[in-house]
Amino acid sequence: MHMSRRAAFAACGGCLAVQEGMRATPVQAQTSGAAAAATVRPSRFGPNDQIGNMNLLTPQKVQEAARLVTQGRTYAMGIPVDRGTPAYPPRSIGVTILMPGQEGSQTFGSNKVSYVDDMITGWLGVGTQLDSLAHLGVDFTFYNGNKAQDFVRTTGVIKLGIEGIPPMVTRGVLVDLAKAKGKPRLDGGELVTADELRAAMQAQNIRATPGDVIVLHTGWLPMITQDPAKFGAEEPGIDGAGAEYLASLQPIAVGADTWGVECVPFKDPNVLWQGHQILLAQHGIYILENLDTSGLVRDGVTEFMFTLGQPRYKGAVQAIINPVAIR
Repeated sequence: MHMSRRAAFAACGGCLAVQEGMRATPVQAQTSGAAAAATVRPSRFGPNDQIGNMNLLTPQKVQEAARLVTQGRTYAMGIPVDRGTPAYPPRSIGVTILMPGQEGSQTFGSNKVSYVDDMITGWLGVGTQLDSLAHLGVDFTFYNGNKAQDFVRTTGVIKLGIEGIPPMVTRGVLVDLAKAKGKPRLDGGELVTADELRAAMQAQNIRATPGDVIVLHTGWLPMITQDPAKFGAEEPGIDGAGAEYLASLQPIAVGADTWGVECVPFKDPNVLWQGHQILLAQHGIYILENLDTSGLVRDGVTEFMFTLGQPRYKGAVQAIINPVAIR
């Protein structure tokens, strides 16, 4: 049930202007001083770094995560996707099933082999997804100072691509923001401030350490089937200050059970996706969207082993994923 481009993002207060071209526009030219001050800093891991905070994922960190597995229970954090999955416009995806060369009930060989193949047509930013460091930048400058003109090609990026991200096997922590605010689901457009993030983690006795994956639970994901248009038109989440706080904890990735992690509509309609700029471009922290956190919340899990081996599409900037939490 795809919403129209304008209906889905009517509440975004300007993000449609960005979606329409991602080039300098009057909307972008009017950004606040805080947004205008955002710059892409050189990587602390060196001028040739392309993996950002994944450099923090050491063998010791993997061993630490493995020690968290005490029950052997697994939780799929990816959602099924199909032609009707709400997605950031104009994204969509569809699977087409084919039986090549078998028209007219033809088979192969004396043993009458029949087979079915599938073809995917669409975008990689649908459903549960991983944003690489090539996905979003500041004024055509991306992580570690990489200029779009130098690495973005229509046939795929030649730096910062999905294929270069090492496997994510590390400690995951889940922050239940809905519980912190005393309700089953945060409202669309509800901002979670840096202070509220900090307070929720303290109240739930959650301590994030360098190299972790931080997952935010808002209760928003069920809206994808309950009210797809509302799901895609708004969402609860963080802002730039919240992203800065999370970045200070030095995770390798930040994820949420929402389609964009950030609060939409944006509180300042001229400051768009600042949290993405801060996490991806400035700090080299990956973003995970539309994570299914329901099982972890149901079982009261706040600390777990997080595993992800993303598809290695060469030159891609996003990927549809199914991370697995293990406890």
